[in-house]
Amino acid sequence: MVHPKPGSTRSRIPWPPRSVARTFLQRNMVILWLLPSCLSLPPTQDQTKIPLDTVRLWADTFGRDLYHTVTKYSGSLLLQKKYEDVESSLQIEEVDGLALVKQFSEDMETMLRSKVEAVQRLVEAAEEADLNHEFNESLVFDYYNSVLINERDEHGRYVELGAELVLEANAHFSNLRVNTSLSSVQLPTNVYNKDPHILNGIYMSEALNPVFVENFQRDPTLTWQYFGSSNGFFRIYPGFKWTPDENGVITFDCRNRGWYIQAATSPKDVVILIDVSGSMKGLRLAIAKHTASTILDTLGENDFVNVIAYNDYIHYLEPCFKGILAQADQDNREHFKQLVEELMVKGVGIVNQALSEAFRILQQFQEARQGSLCNQAIMLITDGAVEDYEPVFEKFNWPDRKVRVFTYLIGREVSFADRMKWIACNNKGYYTQISTLADAQENVMEYLHVLSRPMVINHDHDIIWTEAYLNSKLFTSQAQSLTLLTTVAMPVFSKKNRTRSHGILLGAVGSDVALQELMKLAPQHKLGVHGYAFLNTNNGYILSHPDLRPSYREGKKLKAKPNYNSVDLSEVEWEGHAQRLRTAMINGETGSLSMEVKVPLDKGKRVLFLTHDYFFTHIRDTPFSLGVVLSQGHGEYVLLGNTSVEEGLHDLLHPDLMLASGWIYCVTDIDPDHQKLSQLEAMTQFLTGEDPDLECDEELVQKVLFDAVVTAPMEAYWTGLALNSSEEPQEVVDMAFLGTRAGLLRSGLFVGSEKVADKKFLTPEDEDSTFTRGHFPLWYRQAAEQPAGSFVYNLRSAEAPESPGEPAVVTVSTAVTLTVDRKTAIVAAVGVQVKLAFLQRKFWAATQQCSVEEPCPGSCQDSDLDCFVVDNNGFILISERAQQTGRFLGEVDGAFMTQLLSMGVFSQVTMYDYQAMCKLPGHHQNSAQPLASPIPAFLTATKWLLNELLLFLLQWSAWGSWHGDSGAAAKGVLHHAHKHKRLDLLQPCDTEYPVFVHQAAVRETNGFIECGTCQKMFMMQQIPKSNLLLLVTDSTCDCSIFPPVLQEATEVKYNASVKCDRMRSQKLRQRPDSCHAFHPEENAQDCGGTSHIAASPCLLLLPLCAWMLPAQLLP
Repeated sequence: MVHPKPGSTRSRIPWPPRSVARTFLQRNMVILWLLPSCLSLPPTQDQTKIPLDTVRLWADTFGRDLYHTVTKYSGSLLLQKKYEDVESSLQIEEVDGLALVKQFSEDMETMLRSKVEAVQRLVEAAEEADLNHEFNESLVFDYYNSVLINERDEHGRYVELGAELVLEANAHFSNLRVNTSLSSVQLPTNVYNKDPHILNGIYMSEALNPVFVENFQRDPTLTWQYFGSSNGFFRIYPGFKWTPDENGVITFDCRNRGWYIQAATSPKDVVILIDVSGSMKGLRLAIAKHTASTILDTLGENDFVNVIAYNDYIHYLEPCFKGILAQADQDNREHFKQLVEELMVKGVGIVNQALSEAFRILQQFQEARQGSLCNQAIMLITDGAVEDYEPVFEKFNWPDRKVRVFTYLIGREVSFADRMKWIACNNKGYYTQISTLADAQENVMEYLHVLSRPMVINHDHDIIWTEAYLNSKLFTSQAQSLTLLTTVAMPVFSKKNRTRSHGILLGAVGSDVALQELMKLAPQHKLGVHGYAFLNTNNGYILSHPDLRPSYREGKKLKAKPNYNSVDLSEVEWEGHAQRLRTAMINGETGSLSMEVKVPLDKGKRVLFLTHDYFFTHIRDTPFSLGVVLSQGHGEYVLLGNTSVEEGLHDLLHPDLMLASGWIYCVTDIDPDHQKLSQLEAMTQFLTGEDPDLECDEELVQKVLFDAVVTAPMEAYWTGLALNSSEEPQEVVDMAFLGTRAGLLRSGLFVGSEKVADKKFLTPEDEDSTFTRGHFPLWYRQAAEQPAGSFVYNLRSAEAPESPGEPAVVTVSTAVTLTVDRKTAIVAAVGVQVKLAFLQRKFWAATQQCSVEEPCPGSCQDSDLDCFVVDNNGFILISERAQQTGRFLGEVDGAFMTQLLSMGVFSQVTMYDYQAMCKLPGHHQNSAQPLASPIPAFLTATKWLLNELLLFLLQWSAWGSWHGDSGAAAKGVLHHAHKHKRLDLLQPCDTEYPVFVHQAAVRETNGFIECGTCQKMFMMQQIPKSNLLLLVTDSTCDCSIFPPVLQEATEVKYNASVKCDRMRSQKLRQRPDSCHAFHPEENAQDCGGTSHIAASPCLLLLPLCAWMLPAQLLP
C-alpha cells in the first residue's frame, strides 16, 4: 500500500520537500486566478453554443444505452435475482477479526514448530556423528559433489566426485531435478575439495542423510534442509546439481549467509577501522576495502555498525552516523560498502585516536541501552601500528575486556605481526594476516568462531529465524523466479571434552520456509475483497505483505531490489506520527485498531478511500507478528449458504467454471500422486470419495458448491444470448464473466477464442484480472466500491499483433450484494468486456439527440467542439482523436483539468511510494562517446588487459595453497571485488505521484476558462449508473498557455539535514531474547597466527593501475 506522507523526520517517511511546496503554491495561484473568471462569466445560451439540457440529454441517453447493454450481456440482474431467491436459507455472519488472527497465528505456530523440530533432529545427529568420529589425516572418501555429479570426461567416464546421481523433476522443489533419497555437497570455489578437514567433515556429515529423509517423510511440507560447515562445505537435501554463475564461479559460501551467521553468533555492535595512510596505497588498499566489505557482509539486521577511516585524523565514512552506530540492515550495509570503495590514501596512520573514538562510541551506546546490548567488537584493518596504543586499552577496555578487538594485517610484511597479534590476544580477539584478495573470505570468518565460543561452551542451541530473503543466490541460473523465504537455523557444536574450552563450532543446520506457503494459512477467502494478512519482524521490517515489491525488471531480467528486505512496516502501512500499529506489533501485543487509508489500484492510476480494521498478534516462539486487515462495512461480513454435494457437483463440472489460481481448496503439492491434479479435479475426487487421502478446506469447498449452484444458470443465459440476440453480440462484447467470494470464476464467450481482443484476461498471466493469494481481481475490487446498481468502466489494452498497445476493450463490472437481517455482504461481481468501438458508436449516436426543436444546435462531431468520455480518475475512454484514448485528461488538455480541479470537480491526492527505483542522477549512456574520443576506449581496454594479467598472476601464485582450484577462485574474488563498479541504472528511492479522483457529489457543472485572448467554454455531466463523465469544451480557443497536468512519479529529494535525521533515527525494535558475549572458560589465547601462502607482492603489484584508472575517464 502506498500512502500520504506524514511530517515526521523521526521515521523513514519524509517531509514534503520545498519543490513540492513551491509547485503547490504555483498551482493554487493559477486556481485563484481562474476562479473570478468562472464566477464573473455566467454561461448563456449564446456563449455556450450547446444548451446544458442538450448535454444532459446526451449523457442520460448514452448512460441509458450503456446500462441496457451491460446489464443484458452480463446478466447482472439475473444473478442478483438468483441470490435473492435463496435469501431465506442464507445467513450473513460478521467476521470476528481478533479470533481470526489468533487462529491464523496458532496455525502458523504449529507449522513453524514442525520445522524447528526437524532442525533439532539434525543438530542432534550432527553432534553425535562428530562425537563418534576421529579425525583421519589420510582419509580417502568419495562423495556427491553438487557441481560434478553426472559429469563425464572426454572418454565418457564419470569424473572424480561426479558419480551418477538419479535426478527427477519435483514440483515441491520448484520443479528442479532432485534426488529425495540423498543429499549432495557444494563447496565454494576457493575451498579445496580434498582437503583432509573437508573430507573428514563431509564423511562425518553423511550421518545426516537418513535424518534428512526421515524429516521429509514426517513432514512433507519441508523444503530444503542443509548443514553448513565452519570449514565451508554445504550439505543440502534433496541432492541436486549445482550450476556455477555466468563466470563459471561458485561464489555461494554458506558461512556468508544470514542464517549461518545469526545461528553462529549473538547480536553485535561493530566498529570497523580502516587505515588510509600513505603506506596503504595500491593493492593494500584494494585488499583492505575487500576485507571491510566482507566484514559488512557478515552482519545482519540485529547488528549495529559504523565504519571509520583514519590517517592523521579520523573520518566517518558517513558523516550522518558520526558518533553513533547504525543498524546493519541491507540498506546501510550496501551504503557503507559503496563509501568504502571511494576511499583514497594519504598522510600518516595514527591508530590511537581511531581506537579511542571506536571505544567511545561503543561505550556510549552501551550506557544508553542502545544497539545490540550484547557483543561489542572493533575490527582494525591496517598494514601496521607503530605508536604506543596500550594506554588506550588501559583506559577503555581493561581489565574487563568487554570489547573484543580483531586485527587484520594487510600485505605480506611481517614486521608488525607481533604487535597486531598482541592487540588481538590482549583484547579477547583474533589476529589474521591478509596478503591477497582471495585470503579475505577465510580470514574474516575467524571472528565468527571467536564470537561463538561462549555459546558453544554453554551448549546453548538458540533457535533463530531470519528476515525475508530471496532464493535467487542459492540456485543461481536454475532459479525460475524470485521466491521470498525465511530460514530456521541452529548452531552445531563439538561435544568432545578436550575441545570444550576452545568452543569449537562445527557449523549450523537450517531449513527454508517459503513465505507464500506460510501465508496460505491465512486464506484470502476469509479476508474478503479488500482484506489481507501480513507479517513483520522484531525489527519492524516486512516479512510478507501483498504490497511488498522485492524485485524489479531491468530489461527482461528480474532483479532483487538492494533494500528489499529492509522495508519498514511504516512504509507500507502509513499511520501518522504515533505509529500505534507498528509499536504494538513489535511489542508482541494482541489487539486491534482502525485507520482510514488510501489504497492505490491499477499500478497507481487509481485510489480507493477505505477504513480498515487491523487485528494483530504475536506468533509464539518466533520473532514475527501477524496482522490481519478487514475493510469496514461489507468487508466484515460473509455469506453462508448450504447445498447438497450432488447438486453442487453437477454444477461444478461445467466447462465455463474456474477456481482461483493459487488458492488452496485441497492440498495437492505434497503427495506426488496429487501433484498432477488441478484444484477442481482434487475437489471433485474429494467430494465423490474417490480419493479419501485428499485433505481439503471443507468450509471453502462448501462455499464453492453453493456458489456453483446459484451461478449455474448464467452459463445457459450467456449461451442463449450468443445464439438468439437480435443484434450481433460479437460486435458488442467479447465475453461475460463473474466471480464470487469463494474464488469461483465463470466466463462466457460471445466471439471465437481467437477473436478475443484481451487474451490474457482471467488468466494467470494477468494477475490484476484474477483471484490471487494476495488480492481479489481489480474489476471486483472496483465494483465493490461503486454505488449499488452502478457499473465501473476500466479501459484495457489489446494484445493483438496488428494493434499492439491500442486500447480495444473496456472491462465493465458491478457488485452483487445481499442484505440479511440488516447486514449487507458482497457475494459476487459480474461484468463484460465491451468493445471500445461499440461504446464509440453508441456515444456518437447519443450526441445526435436534441433537447429543443430542430434544427439541433450542434453535436460532438462539430469541428468547434471537443467531447470526451473520461472515467472517475480522469482517463479518456472516448475522444474524437484516437491517439488520445487511454491517456490522462490533464496530459491532453491542461487548462480543462486545472479548471475542474479548481472547481472541486476533481481532487488531487498525493501518494507516496517508498519502494520505488529511480535512475541514478547524471547517468547517461552515450554509445557515440568512444567515437568522439578514443581515450576512454583505450583506457577500458587497458583496464581489461591488466585485470586479466592480475587474474593470471593470482592463479599462478596461489597454486600451492589452492591445489588447482585457484583459477576459478581468483576469478571469483576478482569478479566480486569489481562487481560494485558496474553501475546499476536504477537505485532505491522515494517517489511521490498524484492521483485524481472525481467528487461524486458534483454531478454537473459548466463555466469558462480565461485563456488570454479568448474564453474556453466547458461543460461536465455525469453519465448515470457509471463511473463515467461526459466533458464538452470549445476547441476554437487556444489555451496552450496552461501547462499539462501530468500523473507521473517524481523522486522526493531530501536536504542534508532531513536526510541525516532519517538515517540517524533509531526506531523501536525488539532485541533477540538471548545473548552470549563471554564465558569464563573460553580460551582467549587461541587468538590467531600466521597467514596462508599467497602471491608474491612484487608480482601482484604489477596490475595495480587497473584499480587506479580514474572512473570518470571510462565510458
